[in-house]
Amino acid sequence: MTDHGGEALARAVEAAYGRGKTDYSMEPLVREDGQGQPVGTIKPGDAVIFCCRRGEREIELTDMFIDPGFSAVDRKYIPDLDFSILTLYHEKYAGLPVAFAPEQVDTPLAQVISSAGKTQLHCAESEKYAHVTFFLNGGRNEPFPGETDVRIPSPAGVPFDQVPHLSLERVADAVIDGMDKHDFTVVNFANGDVIGHTASKEAKLEAAAFVSSQLQRVVETALSQGLAVLITADHGNIETLYTDRGEPHVAHTTNKVPLLVLDGRQPERKITPLDGALCDVAPTVLQALGLKQPACMTGHTLTPDHDYGPDRRVLLVILDGWGFGKGDDGDAIHLADTPYWDALLAGVPYSRLDASGTFVGLCAGKTGNSEAGHMNIGAGRVVPQDDMRLEAAVQNGTFAQNAVFRRQMAGVKARGATLHLLSYLTHASSHGDIAYSLALAREAARQGLDPMLHIIFDGRSTPPGSAPALLRELEEQLAQIGAGRVADGVGRGLALDRAGNYDKVKCAYDAMTLGAGVRYR
Repeated sequence: MTDHGGEALARAVEAAYGRGKTDYSMEPLVREDGQGQPVGTIKPGDAVIFCCRRGEREIELTDMFIDPGFSAVDRKYIPDLDFSILTLYHEKYAGLPVAFAPEQVDTPLAQVISSAGKTQLHCAESEKYAHVTFFLNGGRNEPFPGETDVRIPSPAGVPFDQVPHLSLERVADAVIDGMDKHDFTVVNFANGDVIGHTASKEAKLEAAAFVSSQLQRVVETALSQGLAVLITADHGNIETLYTDRGEPHVAHTTNKVPLLVLDGRQPERKITPLDGALCDVAPTVLQALGLKQPACMTGHTLTPDHDYGPDRRVLLVILDGWGFGKGDDGDAIHLADTPYWDALLAGVPYSRLDASGTFVGLCAGKTGNSEAGHMNIGAGRVVPQDDMRLEAAVQNGTFAQNAVFRRQMAGVKARGATLHLLSYLTHASSHGDIAYSLALAREAARQGLDPMLHIIFDGRSTPPGSAPALLRELEEQLAQIGAGRVADGVGRGLALDRAGNYDKVKCAYDAMTLGAGVRYR
């Protein structure tokens, strides 16, 4: 039986575990042939399909491949490369072959506020900066007139479970300093999601406690200045400590998320918001600001009976990855020392918002994610997400028939070149699915091609340590297809960086293009 490389990489990963490596931060592992040469480097004239569908984590590696003037680090540029992306995750790639055109978001919340002549502040640390800018603003990279964006650097060079506070105190400081200068302020507290993806119970409890303390600082300041305050979340994560098998839970959930509304001008009044979905947040913000909801926003205000009064300033706090848990020993928010959060839930009426599945434009039953959450919050309507569109295409067999992919396959066949698939090794991530690469491998086999797979390990949405089993599963699937060979593998923490750590991204790039890394056979 033909060796497709999955088993060999599985063994190399297991050896790397023995050196203390993890899936997320896996060093580049490069397969070599009997002559000591890498088996599948990317060369001029080849075609590459980046099989990830999101964006902020894919930008740096994409730039390294396609930008001849790239200078953040010294890298060997590969000319005459036919490089395509699944979705348009940044406006600057509009000239690239994009397989699935983006869903347009007309008149998002920030644009309505800007058009009314009001000012706004969008603030987050770098791990979630794109979410309060690009995604909240409907896929727009540039701020609207009157919008100020503040990016606080997240900790770098250290595992997140060792810094559960992240940079939240500095984020809170920036919001406290700026909210009285803007009509609308939106801030993301990243800890619930970033630390929720780790396996450390202790880090999760400390993160939840710190979120509570910093939320108190921000909200009490806002109320003292007479602001209307909305507190919600984009999806669940940190509230669930364990899987059904008793293992650490490190992924998003389908749990509902909270909405609390407080009014600094009427502190004694208890506002009871309606239940709804994330698409109802923007209409509620617009009501508080006294602005008319545009027709394209099909969500509804969740405080229809409250009179906010004229000339209001509004604060929206998005607690990333902060869902409703079971309130038991498997609920990090319940277990943590969160006196302010506990007092809010005990003393302030709150509602429950749907933040997953079809309520945010995802496939039915799919866990929510930060991109879908923020896009739906900002759009004021349900926005079909890329995973729904791409999964439907995989299921109905049209995915690999996409004109972009077929053109690339025809091109490499005519040139005698190689097709390369940058493949995300997971079944459960909002960044992608190994099913994309498998669908492309099937079509490539029909075209007489044998694509090279460059594996990106997950370690976030999939349990840490699961890569060998997934690789052996991949080996079986490629054997059934009769085409596709695994050339190398690298951790998501290197290949899919989003904080300007280009030395890490270069490690992934050099493995794919030069064969640089730990060699195995």
